[in-house]
Amino acid sequence: MSRRRGKGYIRALLLVGVIALSVYGINRLFKSDIFEKEPPKIDLKSEFYWNLKSPLTVHIFDNKSLKNISVKLSDGEHEVRLMQNGFKPNLKSFDAKILLPKLGISRDAKVLKLTIEATDTSKWNFFMGNSAKKQAIIKIDSKKPDLFPLISSYGINKGGAALAIFKAEDENLQDLYIETNFNKKFKPVPFYKKNYYAVLVAWPVTQKRFSAKIVAIDKAGNKSRSRLSFFLKNRKYRTSTIKASDKFVNGKIVDLAEDRPEETKDLTPAQKLDFINSKYRQMNNKIIRKITSKIDKNLLTDFKLEPFYPLKNGKVVATFGDHRFYKYKGEVVSEAYHLGIDLASTKMADILCTNKGVAVFANYNGIYGNNLIIYHGLGLYSLYGHCSNILVRKGDIVHPWQVVAKTGATGLALGDHLHFSILIQGIFVRPAEWIDSTWLKTNITDVIENAKKMLDRQR
Repeated sequence: MSRRRGKGYIRALLLVGVIALSVYGINRLFKSDIFEKEPPKIDLKSEFYWNLKSPLTVHIFDNKSLKNISVKLSDGEHEVRLMQNGFKPNLKSFDAKILLPKLGISRDAKVLKLTIEATDTSKWNFFMGNSAKKQAIIKIDSKKPDLFPLISSYGINKGGAALAIFKAEDENLQDLYIETNFNKKFKPVPFYKKNYYAVLVAWPVTQKRFSAKIVAIDKAGNKSRSRLSFFLKNRKYRTSTIKASDKFVNGKIVDLAEDRPEETKDLTPAQKLDFINSKYRQMNNKIIRKITSKIDKNLLTDFKLEPFYPLKNGKVVATFGDHRFYKYKGEVVSEAYHLGIDLASTKMADILCTNKGVAVFANYNGIYGNNLIIYHGLGLYSLYGHCSNILVRKGDIVHPWQVVAKTGATGLALGDHLHFSILIQGIFVRPAEWIDSTWLKTNITDVIENAKKMLDRQR
């Protein structure tokens, strides 16, 4: 091979190498993050309401880095640029806060158009970056919902319940509830005529004070509040001390501890007593509260109830609201509130449900043993614990005066009896009120009938 041909061959090899390296480098470069192709994301609904007062917040983000954001607002005749931001590198997300400009947009406009554009720092698209654009139609609503309390129960007892009926009107109503001082929200149901609602509220026995307000919020974020007025009766409840015997602890408590073996296997007898009476009780009550916090949205036209008294010739052997302290070997090791009444008669006696309802729970539930819960409407539930047998299944319709279970000693019960509770949207209340025909008539039936008469006169 001549020297000239050898040099030509080497040059060719070098050229091929340079080309190969260049292609490889370009491929690597375009596959790198510098040339990524994913556009920014703009979290914006295509249509929504605005009250012109609260700032609108639009979330904008990119998988790598934002470069520029533009926000424009139009009333159909005029367009105003609200924002034109450039960003420092490595900013992945931005919350654009939008306020109505003082000039340029008509405050009488009923509809506005919002346009948002965002660009990232990618070198894709001839170094211009990836872009995204979204538009939204904004419906203006600056009017608060109308609220008017119509009628209610005269008073409410600590540990008790009350009924309220009120008007709440707004063409864009989104949320409606009763706000309390103890962070519980009671949901109302539609009542009798359009824009009227009924709600049962409860004052928990563990709360020293009670206050309640109707809260209505529309789709634009306008909010109205109106206080519900009741005469408050701060009722007193018993405090008692229960001496736990070795027989009780080594019997019932140890048996119930076997429901939770991993949590109780290394506990002393006193610790097992505290676990069952405190933590296990809380677990069981959590199940009950979850089930009984639900409420139907059906229109309420009547709510006629018979007094609840589930056990014929039953003797009250324990009362509602009793604050119990459990002593073992001379020391207080646990405490709990008794959130029902205990009724006893003969062994395995018939348990009656005096009012129509639907069984929503029929199963074993720890300290309550075999536990039945029935829903009666308007957020009202009745509960039956320690049953030996449950005679209905979950989902069954329960008819007035139906035998639904038999008394027993399952769960945390030493003798055959019934633990009976009433709950309103997850809150235990005084069963004595719902057993009393006079209280029912005055605080429930008459309130509903008088409200209907008032609304009928408005025709």
